[in-house]
Amino acid sequence: MTTTPIGRLNILLMLTVIVFWGSSFVVVKIAINEGLTPIAVATSRFLIAGALFIAALLIRRSRTRNYRLLVEKKDIPVIILLALTGVTFFFIAQYTGIEMAGASLAAILVTLLSPIIIAVFSTKMLNERLTRKQASGIGIAALGTLIVIGGGNPNLTGNMQFFLGSLILLATPVLWAVYNLFGKKTLERYDPFLVSGYVTVIGGLGLIPFALIDNSLSQIASMSLSSWSAILFLAVACSLFGYFIWFHVLKQVGATVTSSFLFIEPLVTVLLAATFVGETLSLYTIVGGVLIFLGVRLITRNKLS
Repeated sequence: MTTTPIGRLNILLMLTVIVFWGSSFVVVKIAINEGLTPIAVATSRFLIAGALFIAALLIRRSRTRNYRLLVEKKDIPVIILLALTGVTFFFIAQYTGIEMAGASLAAILVTLLSPIIIAVFSTKMLNERLTRKQASGIGIAALGTLIVIGGGNPNLTGNMQFFLGSLILLATPVLWAVYNLFGKKTLERYDPFLVSGYVTVIGGLGLIPFALIDNSLSQIASMSLSSWSAILFLAVACSLFGYFIWFHVLKQVGATVTSSFLFIEPLVTVLLAATFVGETLSLYTIVGGVLIFLGVRLITRNKLS
């Protein structure tokens, strides 16, 4: 199989996306520090992003008459599953974890553990056997995860909020793996940007009941200018532009090269979190993060070659 060189423009675009997505963890933390609940941040982001996706898709439809806006009825249950796992439950868990455990840890666990969970689930679903290197990678990554969450302290009662936040964050790579595995065939049949639009809109609507229970809608109505700036950045830069650029580059150079940029994302988050929200990484988090990264490399090496 021949691979298309990524080119300088696509490298610049991908680095821009990684900066957007890496900084999103910090922007969420800033919005929460402003007084918003995690559900208020998620709901406002995806309702706005959903409206932007609808507008973008209608514009694309007006320019390309044969552009398909509707999906088949048989695919609607899968689309709903993708919306719940990729937006509604995923971002409730991620943003709650950011509030309780911090932006840096969220980026490490979400970004680095996702490829591992996907590899394990793929092996089970496709009835394949793990190689020794892949099994070793899972073990190393699991050890790294325990070090990150435990922080070298077997008595976690003194920092229960961090511990519970870490456990909540562990749900995010599982949800993301389900989203990717069930969405793979759907993304092959439809324009990926169209699927992202459906997922964003339905996932945003799925957040409304939680916002009503959490009384977050009243917070959205009275947000400050800085909070609105954070939400608009998440909706426009991270959701609309982020996914547009991602699929644009993905179409040209393939998933292998495009996905490799994701390994930079935790570094962006850690640097920005230290600069803007005063987060510091313990030695245990650094060591655990390195072990998780090494585990990911062992598991995905064959897939990236």
